[in-house]
Amino acid sequence: MKTTSFSERFIPIVSFLLMCGLTLIIAVPVYYLVVTTFKTSYEAAVSPLSLPSSFSFNAYVDAFVKMEYPRAFMNTFLITAFSVAGVILSASMGGYVLNRKSGSKWGKIIFIFILAGIMFPYQMSVLGLYKVVQSLHLMNTLTAVILINIAVNIPFATFMFRSFVSTIPGELEEAAKIDGAGFYRVFWIITFPLMKPIIATVAILNALTIWNDFMGPLYFIQSREKNVILQEVYRNVGQFSTDWTSMFPMMVLGVLPLLAFYLIMQKYIIGGVMNGALKG
Repeated sequence: MKTTSFSERFIPIVSFLLMCGLTLIIAVPVYYLVVTTFKTSYEAAVSPLSLPSSFSFNAYVDAFVKMEYPRAFMNTFLITAFSVAGVILSASMGGYVLNRKSGSKWGKIIFIFILAGIMFPYQMSVLGLYKVVQSLHLMNTLTAVILINIAVNIPFATFMFRSFVSTIPGELEEAAKIDGAGFYRVFWIITFPLMKPIIATVAILNALTIWNDFMGPLYFIQSREKNVILQEVYRNVGQFSTDWTSMFPMMVLGVLPLLAFYLIMQKYIIGGVMNGALKG
């Protein structure tokens, strides 16, 4: 009979305890956030981690009204949706061409030039962007934020699409060309539908980044009618104090749409991982 060594028994136990510890570290802030939304200011200050004396959704109702949630949500949704769509369309076409033309000299130069955009945060060029947006008369418009989000997120998305296109057999495209399909038809009818896993991944990563972006709207949007959710949340931060019991419900209302989006899209990521594992 094979005996189990001490290390073989000890390592799984340590791994389990570490996982429990990491889960606790992640769960405590989430628990604190959700529980505080049901507390009064006094309860939140005296017993921050205890359960509230009574559960009431009045804080959510007040936050919904105070932050003008439908307007803020629509502004945030429009910026995120159009930005993610622009990134996916631009990066998918660019990544496809750069992959299929990877052997050419100009293809390599253009790819390196695009990757250079990952190395420098766009905050370094805020002054230049401000002047460009102002010269185009796009200041205080959602269009300015959308265009900047697309430009900023294209480099990394192009890198991901370029890598994924390698998993798509070129024989499918050759067969379509033999049947008379042109370049654009081959891409949109054959290649693009096969990119669903990477499209879902890019969509989720960019939606998270753009939805939670605070600096972009702060720089280029001045009127409250065009504010996004995070700008409304920031209104609770005063010079000398912060209204946490009002701020936390707003944060939950801002996160819920993103959580629902992730739950819907995660099956595509899991499917892409499984396909990659089977191909490997």
